[in-house]
Amino acid sequence: MPFAVLFPGQGAQFRGMGADVFAHYPALTEFACDLLGYDLVAVCRDDPDGILARTECTQPALFVVNALHTFERERREERRPDYYLGHSLGEYNALLAAGVFDFQTGLRLVRKRGELMAAVSDGGMTAVLGVPERELLDLFRQDGIESIDVAGFNSDTQLVIAGPYAELRVAHEAFTRQGVRFVPLRVGGPFHSRYMEPARVEFEKYLRQFTFHDPHTPVIANVTGLPHVRGEFARTLGEHLVEPVRWADSIRRLPRRDSPLECEEVGGRSLLDMVRRISASRTPAPKATTGGEPGREPGQHP
Repeated sequence: MPFAVLFPGQGAQFRGMGADVFAHYPALTEFACDLLGYDLVAVCRDDPDGILARTECTQPALFVVNALHTFERERREERRPDYYLGHSLGEYNALLAAGVFDFQTGLRLVRKRGELMAAVSDGGMTAVLGVPERELLDLFRQDGIESIDVAGFNSDTQLVIAGPYAELRVAHEAFTRQGVRFVPLRVGGPFHSRYMEPARVEFEKYLRQFTFHDPHTPVIANVTGLPHVRGEFARTLGEHLVEPVRWADSIRRLPRRDSPLECEEVGGRSLLDMVRRISASRTPAPKATTGGEPGREPGQHP
């Protein structure tokens, strides 16, 4: 039976997270506090002024906490997975677990990513429930909505859209008229959309300063729904900012070997719920290609 370990993304943070692991890794915790320039333990414990909801803080905090949980899992010599997958930000924890980079490098990357994404603040994201992609795009065409991108495919009928606030309000009005369920997400920008292009350009330049190693375990890329390709980490992680999270494709393409997929989620359960819905769907896995092709749970963000 194939076995995958999953890592959640932005939205999985909560006050008090990391309390069970910080003391076990004092050197790594101290490094994180020094690099970030604030007391990460205190921030996670107290969440003063809701700082954990700020993208530039959320992303490194989640990365550190889930990294330490991963080290705990390895220390206990728990079952090794056949695949690692991370939902958006969680992909960095998946790459760390697979040996693509070390903790220090991963934290530097995530800190930069969070800063760049936080700077793109004119916009937001909304989860759209119960509507397949084709119907959603038809609704947009009927209402003349052209500035909204599909930013995530959590399942066949659970999508995430992103765009400027004004255009999102128009989309929300259309959803209300049509009886479509939607949930605005608590994020600071239109992530995984065309509006992140300036951040993508700068982040890819930053990524190319680092050395990435071949993973010892396959890591599925959100951008393609396929394993990361050797030598393409900088490009793929840069595109990650402007391309949708293809979570449903990623799950469907995992080889099953005629047996159900077994999963473990580090730091939550929302991804496991998504996997169950995807596995219950009759939609076949999309044909594998080398590029991205068309087609995320409230609370699962970049």
